[in-house]
Amino acid sequence: MRELEDPNIGRLIIQGPDQPGIVAAVSGTLSRAGANIVSLDQFSSDPEGGRFFQRTEFHLPGLTARRAELEATIREEVEERFGMHCALVEIKRRKRTAIMVSKLDHCLLDLLWRHRRDELAIDITMVISNHPDLSEEVRRFGIPFFHVPVPKGEKAEAEREQLKLLKDNVDLVVLARYMQILSGDFLEEVAVPIINIHHSFLPAFMGASPYQRAKERGVKLIGATAHYVTEDLDEGPIIEQDVIRVSHAMSAKELQRFGADVERQVLARAVGWHAEDRVLRDGNTTVVF
Repeated sequence: MRELEDPNIGRLIIQGPDQPGIVAAVSGTLSRAGANIVSLDQFSSDPEGGRFFQRTEFHLPGLTARRAELEATIREEVEERFGMHCALVEIKRRKRTAIMVSKLDHCLLDLLWRHRRDELAIDITMVISNHPDLSEEVRRFGIPFFHVPVPKGEKAEAEREQLKLLKDNVDLVVLARYMQILSGDFLEEVAVPIINIHHSFLPAFMGASPYQRAKERGVKLIGATAHYVTEDLDEGPIIEQDVIRVSHAMSAKELQRFGADVERQVLARAVGWHAEDRVLRDGNTTVVF
């Protein structure tokens, strides 16, 4: 990623109540600091009383050394003046990412390949699994693999072990078909965004063998959904979705293969957009630039 080679490129992410003057204030603050805006995306949910969202990329020589000063100015001239939430990001600082997985490898290996090919602005620091099956595959990529089993009735103990690995060590967790439900306590303690991927049959075909049941019902579209994890199972803010058309002539195994392809693509896009600060959460929905 070419832009990641430049330590002087930053992002300013803002959101809050829409009102006149926000764009001018952001542009003026950056201009007076000597920054050159290289891209800008913005959205208002309603020009009268709505929510405003903006993602600005800029070039500022000596950004790291000047960051504290710039943040103080942004806080005074934008955050406090307009009641906005602002976040300043240095693009060179990739998000430290942990992947959690069970036995299915398609999403995991896709992310590892994209990471190796520098297609994602993340640093994968570890893979955690409740099964040992994928350990050798992961280690071939030079990524640490941690097996943390989750015996029946011992989820709390397993989550404590996972938190020892994750807490304060990562900026993002990706569930690449991790087939365990995370507790509310775990979500609160890990305190970073968690992205999950699942097939699009929910809630119609929950549980085991969804593709076989989809085949029996004559489903004509299959797809996948990537979303942020909340305590409400599979109901967190959606980041990305996609579908493909399938035929009655396909077997359940073929449907599952096509479904895996969609899951890979949707999860990779969701992780990539999050890593580039393109996803702004607003309650239980998202704005994606």
